[in-house]
Amino acid sequence: MAGSLLRLHFHDCFVQGCDGSLLLKSIAGVIEGEQEALPNANSVRGFEVVDAIKAALEQECPGIVYCADILALAARDSVAVSGVPSYPVQLGRRDSLTANRELANKNLPGFNFNVTDLVAAFANVGLSARDMVALSGGHSIGKARCNTFAARLTPDPQDPTALSSSYSSLLQQQCPAGAASDALVDLDVTTPIQFDNAYYSNLLSNRGLFHSDQVLYSTPGATRDLVNLYAQSNSAFAKDFSVAMLKMGSITPLTGSEGQVRNQCGYVNA
Repeated sequence: MAGSLLRLHFHDCFVQGCDGSLLLKSIAGVIEGEQEALPNANSVRGFEVVDAIKAALEQECPGIVYCADILALAARDSVAVSGVPSYPVQLGRRDSLTANRELANKNLPGFNFNVTDLVAAFANVGLSARDMVALSGGHSIGKARCNTFAARLTPDPQDPTALSSSYSSLLQQQCPAGAASDALVDLDVTTPIQFDNAYYSNLLSNRGLFHSDQVLYSTPGATRDLVNLYAQSNSAFAKDFSVAMLKMGSITPLTGSEGQVRNQCGYVNA
């Protein structure tokens, strides 16, 4: 669940800022929710955990805690219990009154992105290439469905981003139905429940589950240099990851009189 909560914060912030819009449920003719956007559909999880946190908070201090802040804090605590030192989180992100499925389809990075695509997607929300490589380390924990990477199960030996033969064989055993399978596999084959730099070490051996993971190392240039740095130094990764999370958590939040404090995270107040 730690990886899922981290991903909720990421997918929220990349669409009209860190405003809890991802949490809003679709209402015909009123709200076209982001949960049904292509990068999110049958993919993002953990909403019930956020709802439970909000319900408990409403019992103790009703109308005070923003759902967008819950996402930021849950993401921080998820990685903290998984291995990364805790970092301070600024609070005060007000909850949006709307969602934007179209923007979710446009802004969220795809599994098949190359380095140029990734750098552009992160720059679009004010994050650097270094932030992008550090935040990609979020794939140190969590799981992915077989049908999201099925095209990589039969590697092309001429493709520098192709999976290693041993890793491909392992995944084929875990995903016997290939693209028809929605089984879950670990994003990090080495230390799947420990938030550490093994994700980057895996890339050195062509064990990046998604194309968008492996290109960080397989493409010559600055991203490869950063992968090498993080693979060698867990402390360098942890430091840069924390810095990047703080920056991401500050993407155009609603403040002042904008938005509201939702009573339930999935619905705008009546």
